[in-house]
Amino acid sequence: MDTKLKVIEILQFILNERLDYRISCLLCIFKREFDENNPQDGSNNATGQMPGNFDFENIEEQAEGIFGGSEENTPLDLDDHGGRTFLRVLLHLTMHDYPPLVSGALHLLFRHFSQRQEVLMAFKQVQLLVTSQDVDNYKQIKSDLDQLRSIVEKSELWVYKRQGEDGMDGDGPSESDNKKKGDSPGSDKKNSESTSSYNYRVVKEVLLRLSKLCVQEGSSGKKSRKQQQRLLRNMGTHSVVLELLQIPYEKGEDVRMEEIMKLAHEFLQNFCAGNQQNQILMHKHINLFLNPGILEAITMQHIFMNNFQLCSEISERVVQHFVHCTETHGRHVQYLKFLQTIVKAENKFIKKCQDIVMAELVNSGEDVLVFYNDRASFQTLVQMMRSERDRMDENSHLMYHIHLVELLAVCTEGKNVYTEIKCNSLLPLDDIVRVVTHEDCIPEVKIAYINFLNHCYVDTEVEMKEIYTSNHMWKLFENFLVDICRVCNNTSDRKHADTILERYVTETVMSIVTCFFSSPFSDQSTSLQVARRLYDAMLGKMTETRQPVFVQLLQGVFRVYHCNWLNPVQKASVEACIKVLSDVAKSRTIAIPVDLDSQVNNLFVKSNNVVQKTILSWRLSTKNTTRRDSGLTSSKDYRNIIERLQDIVSALEDRLRPLVQAELSVLVDVLHRPELLFPENTEARKKCESGGFISKLIKHTKQLLEENEERLCIKVLQTLREMMTKDRGYGEKGEALRQILVNRYYGNVKSGPRRESLTTFSNGPLAVAAPGKTPTVVSSGVGGRGELSLAAVQCHLDKEGASDLVIDLIMNATSDRIFQESILLAIALLEGGNTVIQKSFFQRLTGDNKSEKFFKVFYERMKLAQQEIKATVSVNTSDLGSKKKEEEPPDKDAPSRNKVKDVPVVAVVTEEVKEQLVEAIVVTKKAFTTYRREAEAEENQAAADGAPVPPADKSQEEGEMSVIITIMQPILRLMQLLCENHNRDLQNFLRNQNNKNNYNLVCETLQFLDCICGSTTGGLGLLGLYINEKNVGLINQTVESLTEYCQGPCHENQNCIATHECNGIDIIIALILNDINPLGKKRMDLVLELKNNASKLLLAIMESRHDSENAERILYNMRPKELVEVIKKAYMQGEIEVEEPQEGEDGEDEHAASPRNVGHNIYILAHQLARHNKELQAMLKPGGTYGEGDEALEFYAKHTAQIEIVRLDRTMEQIVFPVPNICEFLTNESKLRVYYTTERDEQGSKINDFFLSAEDLFNEMNWQKKLRGTQEATGDANTVPSQPILYWCSRNMSFWSSISFNLAVLMNLLVAFFYPLEGVRGGTLEPHLSALLWMAMLVSLAIVIVFPQPHGIRALIASTILRLIFSVGLEPTLLLLGGFNLCNKIIFLTSFVGNRGTFTRGYLAMVMDVEFLYHLLYLIICSLGVFVHVFFYSLLLFDLVYREETLLNVIKSVTRNGRSILLTAVLALILVYLFSIVGYIFFKDDFILNVDRIPNKTLEHGASMVGEFFSGGVCRKENGENCSTEAVRQATVAIQPSAVVIEDKERSCDSLLMCIVTVLSHGLRSGGGVGDVLRKPSKEEPLFAARVIYDMLFFFMVIIIVLNLIFGVIIDTFADLRSEKQKKEEILKTTCFICGLERDKFDNKTVTFEEHIKVEHNMWHYLFFIVLVKVKDSTEYTGPESYVAEMMRDHNLDWFPRMRAMSLVSSDADGEQNEIRSLQEKLESTMKLVCNLSGQLTELKEQMTEQRKQKQRIGLLGHPQHMNANPQQPA
Repeated sequence: MDTKLKVIEILQFILNERLDYRISCLLCIFKREFDENNPQDGSNNATGQMPGNFDFENIEEQAEGIFGGSEENTPLDLDDHGGRTFLRVLLHLTMHDYPPLVSGALHLLFRHFSQRQEVLMAFKQVQLLVTSQDVDNYKQIKSDLDQLRSIVEKSELWVYKRQGEDGMDGDGPSESDNKKKGDSPGSDKKNSESTSSYNYRVVKEVLLRLSKLCVQEGSSGKKSRKQQQRLLRNMGTHSVVLELLQIPYEKGEDVRMEEIMKLAHEFLQNFCAGNQQNQILMHKHINLFLNPGILEAITMQHIFMNNFQLCSEISERVVQHFVHCTETHGRHVQYLKFLQTIVKAENKFIKKCQDIVMAELVNSGEDVLVFYNDRASFQTLVQMMRSERDRMDENSHLMYHIHLVELLAVCTEGKNVYTEIKCNSLLPLDDIVRVVTHEDCIPEVKIAYINFLNHCYVDTEVEMKEIYTSNHMWKLFENFLVDICRVCNNTSDRKHADTILERYVTETVMSIVTCFFSSPFSDQSTSLQVARRLYDAMLGKMTETRQPVFVQLLQGVFRVYHCNWLNPVQKASVEACIKVLSDVAKSRTIAIPVDLDSQVNNLFVKSNNVVQKTILSWRLSTKNTTRRDSGLTSSKDYRNIIERLQDIVSALEDRLRPLVQAELSVLVDVLHRPELLFPENTEARKKCESGGFISKLIKHTKQLLEENEERLCIKVLQTLREMMTKDRGYGEKGEALRQILVNRYYGNVKSGPRRESLTTFSNGPLAVAAPGKTPTVVSSGVGGRGELSLAAVQCHLDKEGASDLVIDLIMNATSDRIFQESILLAIALLEGGNTVIQKSFFQRLTGDNKSEKFFKVFYERMKLAQQEIKATVSVNTSDLGSKKKEEEPPDKDAPSRNKVKDVPVVAVVTEEVKEQLVEAIVVTKKAFTTYRREAEAEENQAAADGAPVPPADKSQEEGEMSVIITIMQPILRLMQLLCENHNRDLQNFLRNQNNKNNYNLVCETLQFLDCICGSTTGGLGLLGLYINEKNVGLINQTVESLTEYCQGPCHENQNCIATHECNGIDIIIALILNDINPLGKKRMDLVLELKNNASKLLLAIMESRHDSENAERILYNMRPKELVEVIKKAYMQGEIEVEEPQEGEDGEDEHAASPRNVGHNIYILAHQLARHNKELQAMLKPGGTYGEGDEALEFYAKHTAQIEIVRLDRTMEQIVFPVPNICEFLTNESKLRVYYTTERDEQGSKINDFFLSAEDLFNEMNWQKKLRGTQEATGDANTVPSQPILYWCSRNMSFWSSISFNLAVLMNLLVAFFYPLEGVRGGTLEPHLSALLWMAMLVSLAIVIVFPQPHGIRALIASTILRLIFSVGLEPTLLLLGGFNLCNKIIFLTSFVGNRGTFTRGYLAMVMDVEFLYHLLYLIICSLGVFVHVFFYSLLLFDLVYREETLLNVIKSVTRNGRSILLTAVLALILVYLFSIVGYIFFKDDFILNVDRIPNKTLEHGASMVGEFFSGGVCRKENGENCSTEAVRQATVAIQPSAVVIEDKERSCDSLLMCIVTVLSHGLRSGGGVGDVLRKPSKEEPLFAARVIYDMLFFFMVIIIVLNLIFGVIIDTFADLRSEKQKKEEILKTTCFICGLERDKFDNKTVTFEEHIKVEHNMWHYLFFIVLVKVKDSTEYTGPESYVAEMMRDHNLDWFPRMRAMSLVSSDADGEQNEIRSLQEKLESTMKLVCNLSGQLTELKEQMTEQRKQKQRIGLLGHPQHMNANPQQPA
């Protein structure tokens, strides 16, 4: 094993060397490219043109080359098989049972598949030493570090010790040693002492040098040097200094060592200064500084200073440490300064830290909180202020007090009710006023106190009435006036100016005045009109005193503005103050001196001009910066190189990203099929095939958690998750790389190339879970992984123990990151609602009693998240309230005119200034970036470190939630997926685990929703203030999870949510009813999605319930009118969106939550609630009070359907659902066809046939939708039909059909009347008839134009054709009509196919479609009529049979019983055959028939006529002779011979065949049978009697019986068909299509039969519901939908109501059923209680017996007196 571990170490070393080599290669590429490009541009304008000059394509190719693309790099693969052997070795090692070995192998495995990522990450960290100064610094640091390291390692030898342990330092020199060594005798000692002092000196010098490198001393103070700080970090300086800090030494005695320690701390402080990466690095060693030392406190300040991320993550332990230090080690200012540092960073306050610090300070008591409140201590404070007026001691008590007040001020900054209330009690308003207005109060104290007053009393979340009602503030204002005068008068001599007082006046005073007068609560204090009106008598005096103070204040502030020593920041704050005061004066109508007023107005005009001037100056500066650049050659080159390197790093990162992802994805391929890497029949292959590798990987992950190998554990979890994630493309290059790598590892295995990856690599850890509606595709990974679907991969991983792993990790996760990855893996396992995994989870949780611990984790996380929300999420309700007030008046008739006038003016001003400000911002940004580039190029390099700080900063700016809250989204998604597909067991399990400690996660989720939507503060009207872009996804997820808990239905969970004591239900209602602003103004799509989910949740709470409890609970807080208004508003919004389609935003999301869809869901909710509320029911009926909303209600009513279904327990349930858009594409022809042709089954139900035809109808809808290209109703931008010609044809199908038939009739009439066509020519019409025809044609045309009626059109067509016949001739007219008919039939066939979508179903379906074949035959006949002979047109008349049902029935009367008719005919043939035999034997001579012969010439002519028919009946004579004369001549030839007919007799029974033919032909056709045509025999003939019998028998048997049998069958069939048709029509009229109930059942009932078939059991609604189930995503099903979907899968039609309707169930029976059901439920709940109680009793019994045994044991051990007492104890 050790050897194998060594092998792994060697491999790690080799990989590190390879990484170094590759980085060197990349740097060489960079250097080569840079050198090639640099000279061409010249030195002057290099920077201007550099970015475009690199050939990134070439660089990318070269970079890709270093990863083994070329032959020279094959040694980098570590074997000669492209890394295959290496991979095989790693897999072998991974399957060992020795954990360290497996971990090492996994490390290597992940490194092997992230080579490109590793190189890019390392290349980002590369720091170039460009200038010679950099190189010198590097060398200096290196030598210093080596020296320092060796000195620190040998510290035991040279650090001073009190006792001479090593025989070097005795007791004697201890005193002198502190000052100077060398007095003690002995050369050895001297040497040792000199070594020691040398080391002290060297360490001191090194630390000073390193400190100087970090910061640059300047006139403006220290400035951090990021480049050098980075260099020191990369060289690991900090770790050596930290080791130095840990050297033990004699504190208090070893002065030099203390000095070194101070320098070491100084270095670390400078190392952290302004460098967030270094701060994060030092934060890892925070425990070293958690001791009482002052130096440590200062270093801690520097570690956290201005680092929002670190401050946000601080633990309570650290805060407690510093507060405790203050208590035990004296009141040091530095401790408080640290607390101030962590409460506010990057100009943002951290609410969590404020709360922690405040709580600790309050708990610590008077040792820390030193206030001089009582009389005696107040005098002490005054005394201190007097003594320290000129000189402030850093460690004095006064300084501590000032810092304490400042700390409290920072703790209350922002809106934090908790800390504000605490601070109010600590430092009352009276005390603040007393201290500040005292004549001896110094400016430092004033600054602290007034800041505290501002944050704690003025700028607050909750109104502090005391400050506005009392006179305290006005006292302070008077005091401010004194200070303002002092400042303004002391401006002459700047050397002796009191800068602190100036700072106090310009910043602190201005800030509080601005805040006080702009506060929404200040109305009471300053609204002098109100004061006059309400408190004339009482407040008269006060009003008089306050107004002058206000005016003086404005004058004073204005005086300060004109002081010439103001810096820009101070000037801005003074200006803001003047603005607020002048606004207040205007709004409160306070009289201001005229001159002051005009000066104030001039000031704002000036400030406007200043803005424009600054724009110009910035513009000029941007132009000038480029000129200045050319002068700075040395810094320019340096910056140039750094920037170019940055360009290459970012370019490579972008270009290689798909390759990085492709490379990582191959690992997932390997994990799916590891066996393919090994030769066949090897042990390793067999092990992998049986899942050994994956199961080993999963087992080892638990081990990794125990061994704290967090990063590796996370990587394994991510990789397992990626095995189930949907594929995403890697671009051409990425796919090519995948192909190469897969082929390389798997050889030429055929399955390799077709593996498409399922992997996605999400950048953010929450990317997978973020969208609430992820599972759009159930089998997201088709075709990859050896054709495994997602469900198969999930089941495979589950079999190998993934579910166990997830459960264990969630229960035992040590860090948030592992917990999060475990949750995401669980989500991936359950994605798509995999019931196998759900079952697996349920069994594992119930089987091993893990459920309590498992659910406890979630329960605690939810509680924690709720606390975090309460602590951190705050809304400035007051500000928003005031904004609302301002916004409202223009819309409504505002009561006060002043406001109405005032507001628009303000708006105008802002609009004017707005554009200038925007321009100023843009220009400023440009100028500033240019300046930054010039001055601090090194910062760009520092930014390349890729530290996670900037993102955190950015996110916090945007109001991002903390991890504690965001982790809730995947948790809730997991719980949703556990209940997916309405898993009843898990739904109940989330609510009740039947453990000792039960965690009701359903209620907890509801409380979480309640908390995140801010209802803890009371008002639901403020809902919109708590919902923003950051948390709306989480709220959506919470609502979706709650919906999933209820659906199915799970009645217990429904009750749980509906009856919970928190505001959960009200929040959900408010989400639907309220406008969620301001979010709604920016992101309406998010608001719509939220409303959509909320309406679904309320529907889920009421789903499948037979009582009205939950509906009444919902209606309790819901006003019907508001609900209807929301529906109308959503509809109107949808209409606007239809009119103005979105630009590029019409993707999937638009469909999911388009305003109309949301309105529809809310309408369905209202529809369900209307059953329990008559007012709502009345409002939902169109034609109510408002006209504009009616169209919304009509639209939704039209697109909403309801049906009744039968559940498994035979109870009936009503479902209301939205009609899917696709259903609009069902054609009326199809509806009629299904309605009339659906047949009844044996039970007399049509359901079976209807259900079978549903699939065809659905396919037809799909085809029609495709054909029309999603036209109307969907509201999409795409309104053009996808196949416009086909659509146009299909739309007019019946029109083409009628044209076809009419043309066929017309052509046949022409042929019948005028054939042969030779006789009719044009121009033979008389003139007056011709004129009449023209007249008829024009009149009919006029009629058609004026009244386009069918008859007029027919008249026009008829007159046009007649005119054509006489103008052109009959033959061309027929040809023209035939051609037109042919074209029309082709169009008809196209439209037929278009309507049915026949060719989309394949050729076989075409051939099998009888109707299609019929129309095809019709087309062939049409073409035969045009191209062969006009007589073929006669066949087209049979179309009448197809068109007319009655005629079809006539034909059917023959064909329907065809078999019996055929058999009867066969019987007739048999009889004819027998009679023929008898005739042949006995009456051969009687068969003598009269025949009429025709001469031969006529026979020939007849033959020629047949030929002529086939030649088309057209005259072909060439010599131009008139055809009609020829025809006449031929006719006479044909007539003459027939006059000379020769009558003759002929024997017709000489052979049996002739006999049969004669009997058949003449016997059946003659009325009296065969006897009519035979010779009449004489009665004297011997066979006379036989002849009579023969004739009679033939007549009776064949003519009368058999033929009439055939006629009878036909007539009966016809009668049957007619009665069937009547019966069918009767059934259609009087019987419900769905349930089969007859009309009379509805007599005297609340619902009529018509209402029943239209509303309750509308057959098309059932079809629409079937379609809905087909088109809806299975994970989105409601309970009834999933039930029906399951029944449909099994082709079980029991869900259709048969012979039942809900409206017919009498109320008594209904009540009875409900009663039985409720009794059943009560019985079940009682049984559960009994079971629980019995379980608890057995537990109690066991505990009692155990206690008794224990007591007996104790008694036996010799406590006899207890034995007597014990028996009474239980009693």
